[in-house]
Amino acid sequence: MRWLPAWPSAMHTLVFLSTRQVLQCQPAACQALPLLPRELFPLLFKVAFMDKKTVVLRELVHTWPFPLLSFQQLLQECAHCSRALLQERPSTESMQAVILGLTARLHTPETEAGTQPLCRKHALRVLDMTGLLDDGVEQDPGTMSMWDCTAAVARTCIAQQQGGTAEPGLAPIPVEVRVDLRVNRASYAFLREALRSSVGSPLRLCCRDLRAEDLPMRNTVALLQLLDAGCLRRVDLRFNNLGLRGLSVIIPHVARFQHLASLRLHYVHGDSRQPSVDGEDNFRYFLAQMGRFTCLRELSMGSSLLSGRLDQLLSTLQSPLESLELAFCALLPEDLRFLARSPHAVHLKKLDLSGNDLSGSQLEPFQGLLQAAAATLLHLELTECQLADTQLLATLPVLTRCTSLRYLGLYGNPLSMAGLKELLRDSVVQAELRTVVHPFPVDCYEGLPWPPPASVLLEASINEEKFARVEAELHQLLLASGRAHVLWTTDIYGRLAADYFSL
Repeated sequence: MRWLPAWPSAMHTLVFLSTRQVLQCQPAACQALPLLPRELFPLLFKVAFMDKKTVVLRELVHTWPFPLLSFQQLLQECAHCSRALLQERPSTESMQAVILGLTARLHTPETEAGTQPLCRKHALRVLDMTGLLDDGVEQDPGTMSMWDCTAAVARTCIAQQQGGTAEPGLAPIPVEVRVDLRVNRASYAFLREALRSSVGSPLRLCCRDLRAEDLPMRNTVALLQLLDAGCLRRVDLRFNNLGLRGLSVIIPHVARFQHLASLRLHYVHGDSRQPSVDGEDNFRYFLAQMGRFTCLRELSMGSSLLSGRLDQLLSTLQSPLESLELAFCALLPEDLRFLARSPHAVHLKKLDLSGNDLSGSQLEPFQGLLQAAAATLLHLELTECQLADTQLLATLPVLTRCTSLRYLGLYGNPLSMAGLKELLRDSVVQAELRTVVHPFPVDCYEGLPWPPPASVLLEASINEEKFARVEAELHQLLLASGRAHVLWTTDIYGRLAADYFSL
């Protein structure tokens, strides 16, 4: 399983080890719960979740003595155990046990409160299941993906509405369940029914982050209309290929979420089948709606045609952005110059310019942008930007001024081993740097055209023997400079790129 390599290195206190021993006999542990101090419940939950003590876990949720049960608080590294469970795929057994415990609570009437020690049946009001790992890789059969979690919570909502309480006439204990929802064409109807069922139900479903993939426009709108405006933090619409026409229909429904901090849109471009005047009207309407957001801090517009229009887009926003993703947006020099001069530049923590050619007239304004963002930038993604050694070396003086930088992505650029070594040496001043995703050096290919298109770098075969020598040399250079903790890798599919909210 994915978490096994981390297990031997986890540090445990005597309290943790004693708690684990107590839970070995689950029936006895469940009988003892009413007698245990409330302060032990958080650690009991983490140990039971980790060790798949499902009977105890279900009873812990059923009798939780605090108003809030938060995965983000309970499953992180703590004083008693260094293992951070939120960085792993959750166990299916443990997740199902939590949901069964929640179901049991929903069927516990208020009038039974007096029979429960410390009124524990009353305490829980919010179950926060947000923050679970969603790495997008193939699922381990023993773990639960975000899609599965969405479906499991949705089933609980629908069953609660259809089944009612165990004893008619007695009010169930209301619980707000906060979740991150994932939806596609196959799961749309099911999730819509769950959201409808939670309205006025003892189980109130609140979505923090919504990711909708390949949904028709009308379904996207219908889903947005069912979400609580006070809970939603992020809207992520993927592979929808809306165009400006579709986006002009959806964006007012998104703009009603006044607390929205992250908006991720893709494939925003004009429709060649429309008269250009309609396209311009749709774009102006989109800009007007973007001006309604007051809390927006992250904007992703990947694969959107924004050539010469970045100033119009960013000027409408009420607050400076901290994360801006403009991958494959065909940016022009004037777009980069505007961004460098804008209020956003000095606040940027994350910047993604992948797929924009920075090798020609865009290089100088790009360097100016780096200079403006140097004090705050933590994460820089420059995949497939046509940066060869000449451009990289010219950029190093300003790049190394980004002294807080933790992540640098350079995959798919035509860099040689000499260029990579220069980067490694110069980046010694960047004490916070932890990850560099670099390309296979052009030295490791045979018969490359020059300059090599990104498609060739991504698809052509490399000489494995040459690359093994490159890796060994880079590793030795890192060791010699006292930076063995810095990861230099060509793995673009690992969970290396940080989410904005984790920065």
